[in-house]
Amino acid sequence: MENAQRINTLVVGAGQAGLATSYWLTQHGVEHRLLERRDQLGGAWQDRWDSFYLNTPNFAFKLPELTYSGAEPDAFIPRDAAVDLFRDYARRIAAPVQLGTEATRISRTDGSFTVETTGGRFHATNVVLANGAFQRPRIPPPSSAIPAHVHQLHSHNYRNPQQLPDGAVLVVGTGQSGGQITEDLLAAGREVHLSVSSCPEAPRRYRGHDILHWIIEVNVRGPQYGINGYQVGSLPSPAARFMCNPLVSGNDGGHSIHLRDLGRRGVRLHGRFEGVDDGAISFCDDLAERLAMVEAGFGLRLKAMADAYIEATGADAPPADPVPDDPWLPAESGARLDLDRESITSIIWATGYGLDFSFLDVPVLDEWNYPQHTGGVTKVPGLYAVGLPWLTRHLSATLALVGEDARHVADHLARRGS
Repeated sequence: MENAQRINTLVVGAGQAGLATSYWLTQHGVEHRLLERRDQLGGAWQDRWDSFYLNTPNFAFKLPELTYSGAEPDAFIPRDAAVDLFRDYARRIAAPVQLGTEATRISRTDGSFTVETTGGRFHATNVVLANGAFQRPRIPPPSSAIPAHVHQLHSHNYRNPQQLPDGAVLVVGTGQSGGQITEDLLAAGREVHLSVSSCPEAPRRYRGHDILHWIIEVNVRGPQYGINGYQVGSLPSPAARFMCNPLVSGNDGGHSIHLRDLGRRGVRLHGRFEGVDDGAISFCDDLAERLAMVEAGFGLRLKAMADAYIEATGADAPPADPVPDDPWLPAESGARLDLDRESITSIIWATGYGLDFSFLDVPVLDEWNYPQHTGGVTKVPGLYAVGLPWLTRHLSATLALVGEDARHVADHLARRGS
């Protein structure tokens, strides 16, 4: 190991999770370095499209020394402002970041870690995995059967309508990215087809507050009142860690996205994507049932917890606005879509991401490729994780609560010593 740089702690990733971890490690006086594979700071926000606004209102910025105290707590900031914010944050906390350095292999050696990177080898006592949940864009395998003349890209690579060839666009998936990209294309006058998934709709504001206000309250204070639905121990299965976020947007001051409204505005709605057959896309013939399921999701989970929390705490909140019945359905949706006949020249796969710890040569991952841990402390001494969905609770990977998880990990690491 004569060529290895020795260091107490390496943090893999310099997005919001890595920077928050760095802040707390510095408070403890722990020698550390952040490895960032990108050439510039700004994390995964740099992978969002040009018109993107954060879905997180200003009031939910709760990183250490990065909390909002301005006059617009319910406002939302655009992508480029978010990127600049994190670059400035890294400078202010003097985060020791090494840019353009990707971890390629992490192994365990004699009670510590050997970390191979594109910038050399390190010998570290501790490693913190803070490389986030947006690592490996997922595209369904049937995409390989799409005719070659149809332009395909994942939402990860979408920037604006102008990068697409002329013609209609099929967007597959109705999580936040799928819904927001559909609106972006519609605003540009593009003809859009949209394959509906199972992500729930939700109101942007509920009972006098942005919906994220109630989600944060239930995450943080809910357990004091016996409301534990957003704690990791309440998950029905490991797969639930990857459930969709509510279908809302931070654009135009923040708003809900209602799929039937998109249909009324000209978007051609289809059921769940099934596969490809001889130049045609097949969908599950369940659009009516799927729209009803998407609309019911809020009432079944988030609404119930928010209402229970409001009642238990006596929070000052007006009654919920009535939800009007909306029976609208397209005249036809069809279970088959001929790409050429409909002049579809592009497909955007808004089908989410998978975790990627392929560089980790340490037996700590479960069958879902998720590190086995308790509160971010893995079963391997000296190996930690921060910034993953449902690390400790629903909002663990968000600006609102990742700082608290980072503090817990840094505290444990500092107590461990060198």
